[in-house]
Amino acid sequence: MTSSTLTTFPNPRPERDYEICISCPEFTSVCPMTGLPDFGEIRITYTPEARCVELKSLKYYLIEFRNRGIFYEQVTNQILDDLVALLEPRRMTVTGDFSVRGGIKTVVTVNYARP
Repeated sequence: MTSSTLTTFPNPRPERDYEICISCPEFTSVCPMTGLPDFGEIRITYTPEARCVELKSLKYYLIEFRNRGIFYEQVTNQILDDLVALLEPRRMTVTGDFSVRGGIKTVVTVNYARP
């Protein structure tokens, strides 16, 4: 993945706390153990500071995971790390809600709060 794919625009109301909620219900990656495709939904909720993520760039960034072998825990944390580094938000939560595989469903949630 290259977080350089991501672009931003100025927060139109930086003086106000508000949440932006983004959902990618067609997220795909590859299981690094089996090579089989993994499917799920990535949900991103954040309170912006100076910048907001541009959605088309976010879509292309998430598509980059499509052929990458990566565990659920790693991909969810990677998305949070890349977005926090880019946006420096007040708060952010990324949830990876992955489809059932082999009778097991996994949901990974990671949080960031500006110190």
